[in-house]
Amino acid sequence: MIPAMAANGLSVVIPTLNAGATLAACLAALADAREGGFLSEIIVVDGGSTDDTVAVATAAGVRVIAAPAGRGRQLAEGGRTAAGGWLLFLHADTRLAAGWAWAAAAFMAAPENAARAAVFRFALHDDGPAARRLERIVAWRCRVLALPYGDQGLLIGRGFYDGLGGFKPLPLMEDVDIVRRIGRRRLTMLEATALTSAARYRRAGYLKRSARNLACLGLYFLGVPPAAIARIYG
Repeated sequence: MIPAMAANGLSVVIPTLNAGATLAACLAALADAREGGFLSEIIVVDGGSTDDTVAVATAAGVRVIAAPAGRGRQLAEGGRTAAGGWLLFLHADTRLAAGWAWAAAAFMAAPENAARAAVFRFALHDDGPAARRLERIVAWRCRVLALPYGDQGLLIGRGFYDGLGGFKPLPLMEDVDIVRRIGRRRLTMLEATALTSAARYRRAGYLKRSARNLACLGLYFLGVPPAAIARIYG
């Protein structure tokens, strides 16, 4: 059973750029909630894909809009376009695990959460020990530093989102930027998992990619402009 539609509707916003390999699984994980009426809309914000991303989204019957490439810009455009009273921002290489809709519904039903936001637990689609180590590191980062990343999703009420100024059109670190504006005391970890593709970690190597991510985060906190960090990130 899927919970009834959230008050004022729930919009899911998914930024994409050549995400055809993972988007179908991301959308499939939302299918039951969509068919059950819990979701009012799914918006794919495409940044100019040259693969079959748009075809995958169209075949799934979701709304597709175009925006300049750059996750921050795409998320900002999706947030402006979405009609729901609640917004769920989700990466195209992330699949929400069973039970996510109930966890989200419980959060949305609590009146005090109108001025709070929530993220999902981080997990990687990889059975290896390196993936488990990284999951533990991310759990520590979320618990101690209150710094979840965008691959953990972001569930937030429209009024709170607009009051924060929404996502900034940054080329990188848009997730860290908005989480810092939300603040530790207004951020909750849901009892549900966001399972993210490990392809980019396997491709670059877990240690190398994690070190690069940490270096970029450090540069951001040192005040280096996100555009400059993006050139390092690649």
